[in-house]
Amino acid sequence: MMPGDSNMTSIVQRIARQALLAFRSPPRVGEEAGKSFLENQSKLKSLMTEVRAADLQLAPRRGDDSSPGVSPPALPFSHHGGPPVTYMHICETDQFSMGVFLLKSGASIPLHDHPGMHGMLKVMYGKVRISCFDRLERPAGGTQAAAAAAAASQLAPAQRDALRRAVLRSTEEYTEESAPCVLSPDRDNLHRIDAVDGPTAFMDILAPPYDPDEDRDCHYYKVLAEAKLKDPEHKEKEVWLVEISQPPDFWCGAEPYPGPEGNPLVLLGGLSGRTVLGRWIAARHWSLHKPETD
Repeated sequence: MMPGDSNMTSIVQRIARQALLAFRSPPRVGEEAGKSFLENQSKLKSLMTEVRAADLQLAPRRGDDSSPGVSPPALPFSHHGGPPVTYMHICETDQFSMGVFLLKSGASIPLHDHPGMHGMLKVMYGKVRISCFDRLERPAGGTQAAAAAAAASQLAPAQRDALRRAVLRSTEEYTEESAPCVLSPDRDNLHRIDAVDGPTAFMDILAPPYDPDEDRDCHYYKVLAEAKLKDPEHKEKEVWLVEISQPPDFWCGAEPYPGPEGNPLVLLGGLSGRTVLGRWIAARHWSLHKPETD
């Protein structure tokens, strides 16, 4: 049976159902994951490993393809041919959101966080480079406090409260043959995503969804400086981040999900097909227009 066959599109439904099971009662910040959660998360990861672009009726785009996304209004910055990143909404419940991000050649999703959230990202085509970070506690004294003071000296006084100590956990490249990239409230919770060697797309699950009313807003950061590590052989890098506004050269449009209509929400136990994409986009600050919803 070939990927994209009518029977194979049910993998989207199976992923949605498994995500609902996995994230019904996920561990929160600082909580140890229980056996049931780990088993359901493992099953979800296996399903995400199997899914391919053809199952979502996604056609890989060439470097000169333009997205049929939402056009931006007149702004001091512009992206010829549409936004650098677009989003296809598949479904959302109170427990999770699921969709597809499409990045043009050379595009990046800036470093951002996922407060108290779990996530899973699977490349559909192309290649992405993902740099994963975690925030650390601010130092109370000693050499680390001196390093914090040195980093703060590079900022205007009004920005110094936005300084964050963090650790760069990893920088890895992913393709459609790679296993999903997984994040949790305590591990790899901040990341930057870069398109490598051409356009790329990835399926994205976040649990629970962004919601500023529940203190799950999206925050952007830039790397200010690397801190000195006590162990020079340590593979992870300690860095200083500064929280910033949405970068002026980044924005995200929206385009329709091309998969079979309604399929992602079928078999989800009576969940409404009405999306709350507008709330999600508002939380993430990534779209300048709200797409139409059914």
